[in-house]
Amino acid sequence: MSEIWRIKSYLCGTKETNTGFGMAEQSPLEPRISAVLNTYNAAARLEEVLRSLEKFDEIVVCDMHSDDATRSIARRFGARIVDHERCSICEPARNAAIRAARYPWVLIVDADEVVPDALREYLYELIKRPDAPAALRLPRKNYFMGRFMRCLYPDYITRFARRDCIDWPPTIHAQPRVEGRTDTVPRERTDLAFVHLADNSVGARLRKTDLYTDQETLRRGARSYGAAAYVLKPFSRFFHTYVQKGGFRDGIPGLVWAMLNAFYKFVTLAKQEEQTRL
Repeated sequence: MSEIWRIKSYLCGTKETNTGFGMAEQSPLEPRISAVLNTYNAAARLEEVLRSLEKFDEIVVCDMHSDDATRSIARRFGARIVDHERCSICEPARNAAIRAARYPWVLIVDADEVVPDALREYLYELIKRPDAPAALRLPRKNYFMGRFMRCLYPDYITRFARRDCIDWPPTIHAQPRVEGRTDTVPRERTDLAFVHLADNSVGARLRKTDLYTDQETLRRGARSYGAAAYVLKPFSRFFHTYVQKGGFRDGIPGLVWAMLNAFYKFVTLAKQEEQTRL
């Protein structure tokens, strides 16, 4: 094992050194956290998001050349702004925000996610521990048609980590690669959940369906399906959301969400089929 890998293994708490985060424990300074986020024309929710991040050690905003009030809002909250080229997915800018952070721990936030005070306090206590994980999966509360959606909870996302231990592949909806142990906040700790302020109206969901299925089609490639797939695959998505995930408990919004989820799958199949015919 090279010396570089030994150092990285030490930082990320791998079994090679079995020391967890001893470096942070030995430091005479309190461990620090950078809150990082990527933005593009995110002014609508940004002020509320940044207000929830003010007590972290720094805020880093990686902006893809917004032309609304995003940058001025970020400056007003004392955020450090780094620039990134515009791209159709957030993952490259998210990585750039992480790399720009000054401190060893990063909390990765989207521009429509609010961080509760209880979570901030929990994270600062966590990183004082010598056995702290390399990364942490956090629950997130989602809303649709004006109500909290139990069928979408806990919607775990890996958004807290040692800066040098996490990396996002440059593909839409990719899961991050983490070197070291990843722990999960218990779903019962709803006080530690991100609050997702995304515009999850029916119209917004339909617009995202068109955008995201384009990206899915690029990733999955052209493919032809039999007629049965257009019925069974969307139905499987509906059944998973409405029955297995408990969408029926969310009333009409749960039914609508499950139907839109099935439609998302139908559109993806149709676009893949279309590519085989062009």
